[in-house]
Amino acid sequence: MKFTFYEKSSEKNSILTDDLKAYAEKKISKVERLFRDGGECDANIRVWAERGRYGVEVTLMVGGLFFRVSELTGDARASIDSAVAALERQARKHKTKISRRIRGGINEPELAAIPYLPDDGDDDESEFKISRTKRFAIKPMSVEEAILQMNLLGHQFFAFRNVDDGDAFAIVYVRKDGSYGQITSAED
Repeated sequence: MKFTFYEKSSEKNSILTDDLKAYAEKKISKVERLFRDGGECDANIRVWAERGRYGVEVTLMVGGLFFRVSELTGDARASIDSAVAALERQARKHKTKISRRIRGGINEPELAAIPYLPDDGDDDESEFKISRTKRFAIKPMSVEEAILQMNLLGHQFFAFRNVDDGDAFAIVYVRKDGSYGQITSAED
């Protein structure tokens, strides 16, 4: 497993010590046991401190899959422990979803591409169930109009056709920090 560390801190002293790096590597390496082939695994760890609290964001890349968690607690080691537990939950949930697809009739080439161990009987995750479906016309408008519409409706995201980008399908959304983001389709 390859580790990359980043630090973003407003504190005077560095919180990313060699001891903390070793602790993070040891804990995050344990997540690797959830993967079948032990293939290329990369972990990006970002550590920060703000107002006496310590945050950790871990992005784990396995094959073509990404798992990302972010935790903020009063202790850097507790943040790492909490992030590792969340990573394990995400990996198990994904593994359960894949095993249900296998039982539902996935073909062999797709099965070979999955970097997970066979199901270990941990089937307590519920299946994804769509409880409501909405249909609506996707209208051409500018990004500013789409943000206004989203705010008027009180939604967290809004789908539209971007007139500034040749009527390409796009989504605007509210980010956790209160700013706005945009997702646009990429045509080859």
